Amino acid sequence: MPAFALEPEQTAWCARLRTLAAQRLRPLADKGEPGRVNRPLVAELGRLGLISRLFDSGALALCLMRESLAYACTEAETALALQGLGAHPVHAHGTPAQRERWLPRVADGTAIAAFALSEPGAGSDAAALALRADGEKAEDAQGAGTRRDAALGGGPVAEADGPRRWRLTGEKCWISNAPEADFYTVFARTTPGAGARGVTAFLVPADRPGLTGTALEMLSPHPLGTLGLDAVPVTADDVLGETDRGFRVAMGTLNLFRPSVGAFAVGMAQAALDATLDHTRRRDAFGGKLMDLQTVAHQVAEMALRTEAARLMVYAAATAYDAAAPDVPRRAAMAKLLATETAQYVVDTAVQLHGARALRRGHLLEHLYREVRAPRIYEGASEVQRGIIAKELYATHAASHTPREAP
Repeated sequence: MPAFALEPEQTAWCARLRTLAAQRLRPLADKGEPGRVNRPLVAELGRLGLISRLFDSGALALCLMRESLAYACTEAETALALQGLGAHPVHAHGTPAQRERWLPRVADGTAIAAFALSEPGAGSDAAALALRADGEKAEDAQGAGTRRDAALGGGPVAEADGPRRWRLTGEKCWISNAPEADFYTVFARTTPGAGARGVTAFLVPADRPGLTGTALEMLSPHPLGTLGLDAVPVTADDVLGETDRGFRVAMGTLNLFRPSVGAFAVGMAQAALDATLDHTRRRDAFGGKLMDLQTVAHQVAEMALRTEAARLMVYAAATAYDAAAPDVPRRAAMAKLLATETAQYVVDTAVQLHGARALRRGHLLEHLYREVRAPRIYEGASEVQRGIIAKELYATHAASHTPREAP
């Protein structure tokens, strides 16, 4: 399928999603408490079968879901995306036991997942993680008594050739769904001084001793918080993927979700554009309609141009991911960068064309204006995306061009 075309069935599905978001999800979102996990909303996403589609569909389907939901209910879109972000490492790298325990509950909306990567000193620079995973040799763990085994639900340790147990110590910050999630995908440093190569991903249930959290109040009232880890016990059974290979888990997850962040942005941009078309077509100004002013018409045309260009790049990146193309990191970075920067422009222009009414609390554009800012930062800020793009371009160029010696 060409990256720029959708099948009629996909187009119809997107229309159904927008209707569901407006009629069934919007009322639940309105009843939610700002800054808290809206469990009834997540449960409804589960009943509608949308969360399970995160795991049995590709990147393009994820983008279509996020764009369609964002158009009518950004809260539902965000709740869906956070379930996917937190649980995707379990789906892609978890053991059969981990998957069996958590994924059915995530899919039906009864377990809340969270992706715990960022730290106070390591946001966009994910390789600089400082949260420690202090390992214990098997003989040390065996001598620590049965209290720890009871806390972990595990049995005796039989191997002595390396760490089988760790204690996680440090802090995570800007973690979505914290501190209310039921489990966290936590990235910790298992090998000091090894950069990206010394990070391990752990599945940490929220009831582990030593795990605490505090909610944060943000510009857009999403569930977001900090986590404190005070010698939180984990074992080899909690590892996602391989020890010291957690950076690969993180980047694989972000390569999938970055284009879909762009889809979220496109959905918001389209909602702002449609609101602007309706407003400028009806609004009387200077003896005619606002749309009759050339400066207004040209701004609306620019909004539409940029929104469509961003949409096509998002679809292209998602299609590349589904085809396992080698240039996914570059395409994912480009899609997120263009779409989030575009949405910021489109929403801001929409506010300007609406005037003061768009700044009134409760107006669609007031809501979108608060929502649209964060995607330019999370899952890699725009500046980070530009760095990824440049790095990939130079690597591709170096691999395909033999430098000529100077005469």
